[in-house]
Amino acid sequence: MHPLIRNRRLRSNEAIRSLVRETILTPNDFLVPLFVVEGKGVKQEIPSMPNYYRLSLDLLEKEVKELWAMGLKSVLIFAMVPENLKDNKGKEATNPKGLMQRAVKTIKNACPEMLVMTDVAFDPYSSYGHDGIVEDGIIINDDSVEILTEMSLSHAEAGADFVAPSDMMDGRILSIREALEDEGYINTGIMAYSAKYASAFYGPFRDALDSAPGFGDKKTYQMDYANRLEALRETEMDIDEGADIVMVKPGLCYLDIVREVRDLVDVPVAVYQVSGEYAMVKAAAEKGWLDHDAVMMEQLTAIKRAGANIIASYFAKDAVKLLG
Repeated sequence: MHPLIRNRRLRSNEAIRSLVRETILTPNDFLVPLFVVEGKGVKQEIPSMPNYYRLSLDLLEKEVKELWAMGLKSVLIFAMVPENLKDNKGKEATNPKGLMQRAVKTIKNACPEMLVMTDVAFDPYSSYGHDGIVEDGIIINDDSVEILTEMSLSHAEAGADFVAPSDMMDGRILSIREALEDEGYINTGIMAYSAKYASAFYGPFRDALDSAPGFGDKKTYQMDYANRLEALRETEMDIDEGADIVMVKPGLCYLDIVREVRDLVDVPVAVYQVSGEYAMVKAAAEKGWLDHDAVMMEQLTAIKRAGANIIASYFAKDAVKLLG
């Protein structure tokens, strides 16, 4: 007796595999992280993130035009703040002539249709490297939210399409949403880092911005990676407070969370494939231990298959070149 159903018929050649493929990556899936620094003609490779760079604003202009020509239409901006401008109150974060604010304007002048999201976080501006004001070794929530709200308003004023609070302070989405509404920025969106875990995969990113915590860790505000239900609760609260997009961060180790969030909510779900995930692939490929492009595409496809509508990834340009 022969089997009537042979699943391998749908795998027999590339044509049929392509025809029935369930998950398809396109350039529209990607959000491109960009690091900006002061200066002119500056293109600094990040040692722990091979082939990824900090860019001065003149080169940022060139980069976003290249991204747009490749079909990459959304960027997420991070500013590297000079040491002399850091303090415990985040004063520079709300400077209308600050690096982040100038970066937004640079992108909008160079490529007006590019969707610009901005990182709303305290740590690049903090002399302690934490995501909030520090008092007696404790990260203070409510006073920090006030600064994050002012920061968001300054980004909106500069022309940001979305602000992306990545701090995990309680109540910051509601505070930011209300302030944007009150000031007339009703079309400025919020992408909330809703389930951001206290992960060891962030190391290279902290090198990129010189934003590692000066003492302790971030476990009193970023989530315990052992927890699942907490992520769902955090996500629902952010949506109730006015988030337009929710994010799970990091990516691969948290795809179970991505799927649960996707099944729970009816807003777009973003995933951040973080610096440590990028660095591991680069390092292993350099050693000849794996096929860089094959692993990159498998990982990105897995993130989308898990339910991500948006993928923030340092691989975006490499992936789009392969997608043709």
